[in-house]
Amino acid sequence: MLILTRKLGESVTIGDDIKITILGVRGRQVRLGIIAPQKVTIHREEIYFKIQEENKRAAGSAVDGVSRIVTIIKNNQKKPGEGTSSSAGFPETDKPENNKNSKRGKGAKPKG
Repeated sequence: MLILTRKLGESVTIGDDIKITILGVRGRQVRLGIIAPQKVTIHREEIYFKIQEENKRAAGSAVDGVSRIVTIIKNNQKKPGEGTSSSAGFPETDKPENNKNSKRGKGAKPKG
């Protein structure tokens, strides 16, 4: 860690395009002015850590979600030797063409 002493109004430069200036001192607090390109993100340390934690949590939940989807897909795939079922995962009697309550059951003539 580099340690520097600066007086009110003095600055520190980082690289060619970041400048930190001491704007004020009140007790134990120091006010800083920072000039940096817009592409450089600047956060207080505690905010930076919260952002990092939230990003890790979000990435973990995305992985969990994908894992759950993969498990569901694997569980719904037919295994060799199993009976047939509809592609939607419903029993044959729930298909509209086999349902007695549907408007067009087997053998119904088209309207028109």
